[in-house]
Amino acid sequence: MSARQTSRLFRWLVHHYMTTYFLMVVMFLLFGLLSLDLVKYVAANASYLIEYGIMALWDGGLRQLIELLLTSFAAVLSYLGFKLCEHALIERAAHPPL
Repeated sequence: MSARQTSRLFRWLVHHYMTTYFLMVVMFLLFGLLSLDLVKYVAANASYLIEYGIMALWDGGLRQLIELLLTSFAAVLSYLGFKLCEHALIERAAHPPL
C-alpha cells in the first residue's frame, strides 16, 4: 500500500490550522450569502423566460440567468473551499504533528 499524496495547499492548511479555521468561517459565510434565495431567483427567472420567451431574453432575462449561474458557481466554489478546510482540520486533529 502506497503513502497518500497530498497537495502543497492541503499540507499548508493542515500546518496553519488557525488560518484554516478562519478561512473555513469566511467560506461558510460566503456560501450562505451567495446561496441565500438563489433557488427562488432561479425559479422566478425561469418562469419569466418561459412565459415571455424571446422578448424576455432581449429584455435582460438572459443576462440575469448568466449572473445567477455565475453566482451558483461561486457558491459551489465557496462550499468546496469550506469542505477542504474542514478536511484539513480533521486531518490535523486525527494525526497531530509530533
